[in-house]
Amino acid sequence: MKRKYQYKAGNKTVEREYNYIPVRYIIAVLITVLEVLAIIGIVAALCYFVPYFYIAAWITEIFCVIRIISSDDNPDYKVPWLLFVLILPVAGFMLYFIFYSRKLQKKFIRRLDELKRYNYSRDSVEPSNNLKAENPVAASQAKMLTEISDSHLFTNTKQTYFPLGEDMLAQMLPDLEAAEKFIFMEYFIIEEGKFWGSILEILKSKAAEGVTVRVVYDDIGCMSTLPGDYSKTLRSFGIDATPFSRLRGNADSEFNNRSHRKITVIDGKIGYTGGVNLADEYINEIVRFGHWKDTALRLEGEAVWELTRLFMLDYGINVKSLPKQDAVLYPQQKNVRANGYVIPFGDGPKPLFNRRVGKSVIQNMLNAATRYVYMTTPYLIIDNDLCQSIESAALRGVDVRIVVPHIPDKKMVFGITRSFYKRLMDAGVRIYEYEPGFIHAKSYVADDQYAMIGTINLDYRSLVHHFENGVWMYNCDSIADLKADVDDTLGKSIEITPDMLKTNLLVRFVRAVVRIFAPML
Repeated sequence: MKRKYQYKAGNKTVEREYNYIPVRYIIAVLITVLEVLAIIGIVAALCYFVPYFYIAAWITEIFCVIRIISSDDNPDYKVPWLLFVLILPVAGFMLYFIFYSRKLQKKFIRRLDELKRYNYSRDSVEPSNNLKAENPVAASQAKMLTEISDSHLFTNTKQTYFPLGEDMLAQMLPDLEAAEKFIFMEYFIIEEGKFWGSILEILKSKAAEGVTVRVVYDDIGCMSTLPGDYSKTLRSFGIDATPFSRLRGNADSEFNNRSHRKITVIDGKIGYTGGVNLADEYINEIVRFGHWKDTALRLEGEAVWELTRLFMLDYGINVKSLPKQDAVLYPQQKNVRANGYVIPFGDGPKPLFNRRVGKSVIQNMLNAATRYVYMTTPYLIIDNDLCQSIESAALRGVDVRIVVPHIPDKKMVFGITRSFYKRLMDAGVRIYEYEPGFIHAKSYVADDQYAMIGTINLDYRSLVHHFENGVWMYNCDSIADLKADVDDTLGKSIEITPDMLKTNLLVRFVRAVVRIFAPML
């Protein structure tokens, strides 16, 4: 299937044509399906034709059940796998061996050991002590986050909050134009159009000037937005580009563990992150699901170092040769002054991150809040543990509000999102739907003191599977801007009431079944 796309490059209108889903993706998916079917078929045939082989199969199934039950995984994840193994005796345990593990692929692990030797040095003792004297609760949150994410606590980092993607673009373009040494960009989705086209023209110009330009985009995230060989196109412009975890048709965690990160780093001094991908709907240049509401954050100061480190890790595990790293990536910035404390951090699969970082940040904010916690997320598909944290905050009298879209991008996912409304509302949580369209923002703010902005949705993909990133903030100037924007968003949203929750029996049954297997999706 061919797709034509027009976009502006300077004063010219360019038309391109490429496969809507490039052939190599189709081949990779078919190889994966055939591989899975072949493995299951061979084992099933051996059970049928080889005497007593079925005994080995039953022993294997018992082993799988014991291993699942005794694992440290979240019960919400273990239950659907137990159902699979018990209901589908042969196919179930074979799928378990192929897809259960959420660990990073071995090829990535080998490269990570090399990359971890290259890192910036940071003495966090003084800011940590200052924060502890100022607020011991905030200090304990910061200590936990730096421990589990291998990040650092920063001060004197300016923050600029953007309530819309188009606001971010207006500031990002002149920042890119001013780059002198390097530009790093990593995004889940890149799509040709006005947004990416305006950035690409600058990247091409900068690469021609000798500025190091590197781009990482997720291979599955861009499956239907870019040609399958787009990295070659970018390299022809002098841009060092690579897809993240190129899809090759391996029956393993290849379809999980995607890079959902959104990072731009300019000269190690300015960084951008948030929910905004590089596609035209994110700046409301085109309309897909009504008005697209997103948020972003610009950092200026030494906290940008952590965004650089995260980019270099992701870039380094996807290129053939180990990238050179030196002090130019982490420049000293003594002249930056700003209020508050900042921790940029990453999240992802084991062994890179042994604990669920984003989930821990959200739970800590809920546990520490005394007045309010406001959250915006495009999806609401959470495990029982996080659901209880949200309920507990509301039951303590904290004003907990969650804003989700009114116009969904995925109807089945939206149905699961709505299935959580009643339980949360019964505990006193207030649920809102953003009436003008689709809210893609991943923003969390509490008590005018704490905030987190990044790429982390309230769903299993973000909280468990993907490479993600965010910025935790305490007493920062931008928190007031975020709170004002959330208040404005609430004013444009519909508050859900109990009478809106009525559905027929079939819908409730389908949602219940889908929710069981949601952790595996």
